[in-house]
Amino acid sequence: MKYHIVTFGCQMNVHDSEKIAGILEEKGYEVTDKKEDADIIVFNTCAIREGAEDRVFGNVGALKKMKRERPSLIIAVCGCMTQKQETAEKMKAKFPFVDIIMGTFNMTKLSEYIDRVREQKKRLLELYEEGDIDELLPYKRTSGDNAWVNIMQGCNNFCTYCIVPYVRGREKSREEESILKEIKELVATGQYKKITLLGQNVNSYGKDLKEPVSFAKLLSDICKIEGDFKIWFMTSHPKDLSDEVIDVIAKEDKILKDIHLPAQSGNNRILALMNRKYTREKYLEIIDKIRAKIPNCRITSDFIVGFPTETEEEFNDTYSLIEQVRYDSIFAFIYSPRIGTVASKMEGQIDEKVKHERVNKLLKLEKKIQKEDNKK
Repeated sequence: MKYHIVTFGCQMNVHDSEKIAGILEEKGYEVTDKKEDADIIVFNTCAIREGAEDRVFGNVGALKKMKRERPSLIIAVCGCMTQKQETAEKMKAKFPFVDIIMGTFNMTKLSEYIDRVREQKKRLLELYEEGDIDELLPYKRTSGDNAWVNIMQGCNNFCTYCIVPYVRGREKSREEESILKEIKELVATGQYKKITLLGQNVNSYGKDLKEPVSFAKLLSDICKIEGDFKIWFMTSHPKDLSDEVIDVIAKEDKILKDIHLPAQSGNNRILALMNRKYTREKYLEIIDKIRAKIPNCRITSDFIVGFPTETEEEFNDTYSLIEQVRYDSIFAFIYSPRIGTVASKMEGQIDEKVKHERVNKLLKLEKKIQKEDNKK
């Protein structure tokens, strides 16, 4: 029996797909690069932007003929997109040939669901409202000499544009002992030269534990593990990036001098509407600290253009922030309303043409800065 996984979205989803692969291989399946050869096809989905959902619907819809020709083929859809009840119901109604629909919190039940579909010959849709990080599941690591290590899940920030807290739940940290054990085992294999720590907001790590552990302490303790490896992490929220974390990065040779620090906007009114909990001035203060303590640090960022009511002048504040910081690279996106978020109900939604013009201006600026820096 063979399996094929299609992954959409962030690094957290890539790591979740490694978990799905581990479950399937433990069940006796072997991986295949071709959908046509698979006995089960799993779509691990993303809900962060509308375009990601559209691609999922398009890819799933394309399997209708294959399923008709091979009724024994199992098709499963899971992840952030189907964690939303209305989207899961839409998927069930639109694609009657999909066998399993589940969310982010019950992906660990995939093996059981496969057995139920086979035995009962019935489709199933099952969503859990919350879930813990499962420490016992196997992983089929697929990212070369990089190993993803999940240190926490969920988010408590509730940025007004973001669906993540609704589909990933509240922040839950793994025990430090468990994280260190996993990393020691990975390093001991000699296969992994880069350990990437994952969380929706890694800077919040450990605050919810019975005995709180700071992210700075976790980084410091990982660096004490013997072996030839480097550490990276994502993603950082500017409001929680402490001086202690910057100091640890500056001090420890094992930590890559590379910080991804999403700004989202360079205008204070828009930042307040986004519920980002920092100002342009505060953000630049953090950048100055990083540059002072880690002069060679690579800094990257995310930006959203066309947030509801954003004026041209406010967009220009974002443009000027990029000019001032001179990021090594940026990810720029047009605002995409997500049903269920505060921003989706705001008045003053921006015209799509204007949003595309603005995002293209940012990407053009990024190329200009990179070209100038490359010449140096």
